[in-house]
Amino acid sequence: MRSKKTKFIFVTGGVVSSLGKGLASASIGALLENRGLDITLIKLDPYINVDPGTMSPFQHGEVFVTEDGGETDMDLGHYERFTHARMSRLNNFTSGRIYNAVITKERRGEYLGKTVQVIPHITDEIKASIRQASQDVDVVIVEVGGTVGDIESLPFLEAIRQMRYDVGSQNAVYIHLTLLPYIGAAGEVKTKPTQHSVMKLREIGIQPDFLLCRTDREISRELKDKIAMFCNVDNGNVFTSPDVRSIYELPLELHRQGLDERLAEVLNIWSRAPHLEKWETIVRKIYEPARGEVTIAIVGKYVNLTESYKSLNESLLHGGIANDVRVKLRFVDSQDVEAQGPEAMLGGVDAVLVPGGFGVRGTEGKIAAVRYARENKLPFFGICLGLQMAVVEFSRTVLGLKGANSLEFDEHTPHPVVTLMESQVKVQDKGGTMRLGSYACALKAGTVAQKLYAQDNIQERHRHRYEVNNAYRGRLQEAGLVISGHNPELNLVEMIELSDHPYFVGCQFHPEFKSKPFAPHPLFSGFIGAALAQRDSSRGTTVPATATTTPVRA
Repeated sequence: MRSKKTKFIFVTGGVVSSLGKGLASASIGALLENRGLDITLIKLDPYINVDPGTMSPFQHGEVFVTEDGGETDMDLGHYERFTHARMSRLNNFTSGRIYNAVITKERRGEYLGKTVQVIPHITDEIKASIRQASQDVDVVIVEVGGTVGDIESLPFLEAIRQMRYDVGSQNAVYIHLTLLPYIGAAGEVKTKPTQHSVMKLREIGIQPDFLLCRTDREISRELKDKIAMFCNVDNGNVFTSPDVRSIYELPLELHRQGLDERLAEVLNIWSRAPHLEKWETIVRKIYEPARGEVTIAIVGKYVNLTESYKSLNESLLHGGIANDVRVKLRFVDSQDVEAQGPEAMLGGVDAVLVPGGFGVRGTEGKIAAVRYARENKLPFFGICLGLQMAVVEFSRTVLGLKGANSLEFDEHTPHPVVTLMESQVKVQDKGGTMRLGSYACALKAGTVAQKLYAQDNIQERHRHRYEVNNAYRGRLQEAGLVISGHNPELNLVEMIELSDHPYFVGCQFHPEFKSKPFAPHPLFSGFIGAALAQRDSSRGTTVPATATTTPVRA
């Protein structure tokens, strides 16, 4: 039995996609959490894939990995960054996952004698999934992906329509996010797209209680009243989600408008006044950093869609917050490094980061970027594939192992310094079968990694099939590659570094999944700190003694 009377906030979107439902949901969660409430968030995705793990980053953006190994929508990253709620695979459900669960039950005979239908069986499964993730919290924020009118979304919308009757009207509200476009030729903001979106939502039985209108300008009280009247919403329940310079300003902006107070009133929730000082500090450090700017080159394969590296981009920003410096990101296509050379593509940067990825395309460019950073003593950070490419480069250049490579990219390499994990050899299915989720890592005393974490044992999230080949580990260490972290159970390489380099660190895991603006990850804090030192050294200045690369803790 649930020990608390849980309230539900359902967030839907209309007109167009990419309006920011995920950020709006995360911001609402942050505001309610800061009012002393226990919250969680759920994302319902209409696509048929069981999860986004097999989807191209160009189509879907980043795949966010949870502690329990769930491959989930990137919005769960926003949820974790904005709040203290810990996401799991229970916080993201797709149409594919729901239908798969119902079909599995049908095959087991759980519906014997019944015709399995969208209503009630699919909608009941959706509602059961929401309830399963809603235990022992005060408020659950449920975001429905896609836009109203999409045929794929209809079962989810019907399920959340029913939930108001299940939990009581005083325990559930609907927030609809729409677009208020400014038409330059007419010189005015148009409300008709919002009116039509609400009309479509009402056709399927949902009357929104709140409207959150995405706009690039201030909206008058008169215009809000007009929207309220035509959309049958209370006058005080029309709010705007304006364009902001930083996503971390959105909770402050929504609070300024009184959205959290109005939600608490409508849901009859007793709560304290929110404590938003840490958000104000974060925004100030982003907008007015005391120590200028550093430039980080991200040498990747998916740079034409920066959403592919969403958590990574935000974690670098968090590292900037920890060091009170602005972080400028230069996205460099690794294929351009292959074509034009690293000198042409990486000149003038303060540090180089090589992120994760899959497939052979652009890998030689990543290897060239690693070599450039290593030989020119530029701060380097390699994540997942970035660590593997650093090992390949070191093997080729320092050890002299001609043709050294990863088996992922060359099955006939004479020196497979990166090899398929033993547990992956017989795996046939591609979805959900990688080494996923949180694993232990023991850090070597005296290393950069151990100093940054300030502890000996850590837990980090993984998403990969290949690993550093232990058969070459001894030779790599003899040549100067430091194995600064390993998994004690399987004896797998987790972290590497170079002792004769200002800052050269690689990790097999994805630290970006655990960084928050108010608790920057130590590896990103340290990396940006090293970039700052590199910048000041190249200018002939020194880092002030007051500088810190330690995480900012809430």
